[in-house]
Amino acid sequence: MAAEPKIELFIKASDDGESIGNCPFSQRLFMILWLKRVNFTINTVDMKRYPDMLREIAPGSQLPFLIYNGELKTDNNKIEEFLEEVLSPPKYPKLDVRYKESRTAGDNIFQRFSAYIKNPLIAKNQTLEKLFLKALLELENYLNTPLPHEDSSRPSERLFLDGNELTLADCNLLPKLYIVKVVCKHYRNFTIPKQLRGLCRYLESAEKREEFMNTCPNEEEIKLAYKNVVKTLV
Repeated sequence: MAAEPKIELFIKASDDGESIGNCPFSQRLFMILWLKRVNFTINTVDMKRYPDMLREIAPGSQLPFLIYNGELKTDNNKIEEFLEEVLSPPKYPKLDVRYKESRTAGDNIFQRFSAYIKNPLIAKNQTLEKLFLKALLELENYLNTPLPHEDSSRPSERLFLDGNELTLADCNLLPKLYIVKVVCKHYRNFTIPKQLRGLCRYLESAEKREEFMNTCPNEEEIKLAYKNVVKTLV
């Protein structure tokens, strides 16, 4: 029987230097490892005191990065592909999607969100908010459209992008979507409309899963991270 791999994940620490920081890329990899049900060590790195040891381990690299059996991995997308390949069935669950469309669902939301919150001009706010809402509505429509294996005679009620289980697609989208939810509510008094029932169901489903909530930064950390990013409307 093959020995368990030794895996260390290095992610950004919060402002307190210890707990989980605001970084959707870090949470993405954290979620993947948790969902793989593999033993691993998580290291939160205080960016205000970036240890010399880490500079030696991964010179010039940005967080997050991963060490797998002593081998450094630094590219997020390649780390995801690597983990899916080496932590494979039957010992570890498969996390890739069944349907390629699930990979790109919602992929323009963060861009539209960024344009919306970084805009300081009241005259442009309504237009940017409409574009942001349009991106949310596109995800809503995807979540409500039955997948090929579902009953096509009625709207889908699946919990996640590709079905009722979390996949790599969710690990990529949900950390960003959670930031969107927290920042918009706090800084723009914008709440995701309840009429978007598929999107609300998606977020509520995620917030019931320990693999998501236990890898999230807390809301105050997200607000602090965006304090100097969000522009005041004038």
